[in-house]
Amino acid sequence: MNWLTILPPLVAISIVLWRKEVILALFLAILTSELLLLTAPGAIAPLNGFLASFERIIEVFTDAGNSRILMFSLMIGALLAFIRVSGGVSAMVEMLVGSGLARDRRSVGLLTSLTGVVIFIESNLSVLTSGIMARGLFDKYGMSRARLAYIIDSTSAPISILILLNAWGAYILILLSGYEFEQSAAQILWGTVPLNFYALVTLAIVFYTVFTTRVHGPMKDSEVKSEEKSNEHAYEYPPSKARFMVLPLMTMVFGMISFMYWTGDGDLAKGSGSKSVLYATALACLVAYIMMLLSRKFSHIKLVEVGFHGMAELLPLVTIVLFSLALGASLKQLGTGIFIAGLVGDYLPLVVVVPMLFLSGAMISFSTGTSWGTFAILIPLGVPLIQTLGLPPSLVLSAILGGGVFGDHCSPISDSTVISSIASGCDLLEHVKTQLPYALTAGGITLILYVVASLVMI
Repeated sequence: MNWLTILPPLVAISIVLWRKEVILALFLAILTSELLLLTAPGAIAPLNGFLASFERIIEVFTDAGNSRILMFSLMIGALLAFIRVSGGVSAMVEMLVGSGLARDRRSVGLLTSLTGVVIFIESNLSVLTSGIMARGLFDKYGMSRARLAYIIDSTSAPISILILLNAWGAYILILLSGYEFEQSAAQILWGTVPLNFYALVTLAIVFYTVFTTRVHGPMKDSEVKSEEKSNEHAYEYPPSKARFMVLPLMTMVFGMISFMYWTGDGDLAKGSGSKSVLYATALACLVAYIMMLLSRKFSHIKLVEVGFHGMAELLPLVTIVLFSLALGASLKQLGTGIFIAGLVGDYLPLVVVVPMLFLSGAMISFSTGTSWGTFAILIPLGVPLIQTLGLPPSLVLSAILGGGVFGDHCSPISDSTVISSIASGCDLLEHVKTQLPYALTAGGITLILYVVASLVMI
């Protein structure tokens, strides 16, 4: 079979580049892989492959860890809906705006970026909160909305991929859980933090712009054109109390850490990521539900409606998770990773593998607008390289993660790019144009750093 084993990932990449649809790409890749696995191809091979693809997807649920992460992916939607509808997000915004912390351009930029850092639990929530909070402040001090969009976009995803006590971390852990390593999946994931050069360089550039108050490239034109604007900003839901947002999120953060200790018998590194994040999210949902019910503003029926509506919003993400798990299992049986590893070992210097994974991740996420889909496609290819060629696991994984975020920052169809534009009140194309030089600079520096790291570590 040999060369045919790389056909499924090629199908996935081709479809995402052509149609920009990750779900379709993943399913067709699964179908291709299952067709290649058929032992008795014939006239009804397409039907058998189609049915085998569904069986492969169904097998995902036979693993308890997989089922937990799928449940978590739904429950996080309910949690985000609770804290949004309760007015907790709006109240937090008002509290920060009225705190008197904003005195000049530097303090406004610092407050905005630190807000994005604090709300690391979910990147879009971070973008919306810090963006809405800072719009009036940026107008007051004559700072462009393009600068605001850049700060919130380039803070949220890098922080989320570095702190990892969130859906990003849980998602990556479950993608790694089907493979055997000398270290635990959690240890490998935490090892990516100092090696995720794109996230670190991007944050360094953000704080450079904040502390120096300088802007470069097309951003300068946006600054010149910026005018005084109204300090008013409309809320989707009226402000209530900030505790409706703070307490559930803190419950989730500290709950996940506590459950990691508990499931690891006192050793955080040995804790179960899938169990911990599910338990912590369920506990946070319960806290949010009880608080809203006790406020007497919401009935049980209304809260159930809100929760299921939030879950529905994340169904596309849950589908991506499900299909990516199925594709990983199918490719593992097909032997795709082992074959690619052999090609890399024969034709590509080892020091080039990690930089190439970074560039591949950037290309896929730029074309699809989703870093999650990029992880789903590249992790099943990168892990066999680790196992077969003896590459440092954290270095390989960090390149994949960083590449996904890099492409996301450059892509006009990325959800984080669009939401950053909406939250800041900046035109989408203006945001893409003004952020691109910063993202490309960070990407170029990162590529050099991965070459150096490969020379040192491999």
